[in-house]
Amino acid sequence: MQKITTFLTFNNQAEEAAEWYTSIFKNSTIERITHYGEGTPVPAGSVMTVTFQLDGQEFIALNGGSSFAFAEGISLYVNCETQEEVDTYWEKLSEGGEKGPCGWLKDKFGVSWQIVPAVMDRLLADKDPEKVTRVMQAMMKMSKLDIATLEAAA
Repeated sequence: MQKITTFLTFNNQAEEAAEWYTSIFKNSTIERITHYGEGTPVPAGSVMTVTFQLDGQEFIALNGGSSFAFAEGISLYVNCETQEEVDTYWEKLSEGGEKGPCGWLKDKFGVSWQIVPAVMDRLLADKDPEKVTRVMQAMMKMSKLDIATLEAAA
């Protein structure tokens, strides 16, 4: 069992979100679904929590009602090895949501994601500050990140 688990609170779409996310990421499953019992503010039998894994990382989704909302102050960071991975996650996760700058997007549930090529870590850690500046300037002009353009900027 992992020590820290991301807990996402939805209005009433926890199961729908978990099913959608597990359809996008490889090696992903829904592990457990719990339901509200009698005497709660929602109908008994309604989905309360969904525990799921995305590529081995555990998450818990709760149907908590409309008093909760997602904000950009926290996001899920997807480390991508190839441009094909960047393209796939970018398109699938932004479907019905909104594409933002610099590899950020908001999915159809309002959850913020960063779709980032693994090469970014190396490019931004370069000892040459001019290279880092060029990479940052190139990234700032992008919505979906493009590995070839970022590497060319270095």
